[in-house]
Amino acid sequence: MKISSSSATRDDASIVDLIPALRAFARTFYRNPTDADDLVQDTLVKALNSFDSFEPGTRMKSWMFTIMRNTFYTRVKVYSREAPGAADCVAVRPAVEASQEWSVKSREVKEAIDRLPPHHREVLVLIGVLGVSYEETAQICGCAMGTVKSRLNRARLHILAELGEASAQSLVESGPKFTSARYEADATRPR
Repeated sequence: MKISSSSATRDDASIVDLIPALRAFARTFYRNPTDADDLVQDTLVKALNSFDSFEPGTRMKSWMFTIMRNTFYTRVKVYSREAPGAADCVAVRPAVEASQEWSVKSREVKEAIDRLPPHHREVLVLIGVLGVSYEETAQICGCAMGTVKSRLNRARLHILAELGEASAQSLVESGPKFTSARYEADATRPR
């Protein structure tokens, strides 16, 4: 299919008109303006080289955006394969801390929360996890706000005791040394 000179001029003008839209679209791929402009330039070169494959009647903008997206994904593939500098310098690789310890700690905290009496666990989850206010928690639990604060404090102290936290910084409210046995005796007492 041959393109007449008048239609080629019209299509070339529409390509030029699309440059601002192509730049904006390139910025979604790259934050660095230089990299975005390079992507626009590569897209324009590929579009002009394969202009004979453009089908009249389709949207030029969609065709150009598809070329840009495919060019970007090709660059990402090539870059990930080449990984410049990785062979030369180990310090270039990002250091990631091992997550095993955090996994174990989170499981210990979950198990400690599961062992709380239901009324203490409920208050702890409402306030500590969901961020519900003391007043709302008191309404939900059907008790006084002082009772809510007491249950929350006892739940926190029990979890800290089970996790072996004894430092002053880990205690939210200062108080006497709290033991698990004392907690269990206090937990059975109605509040």
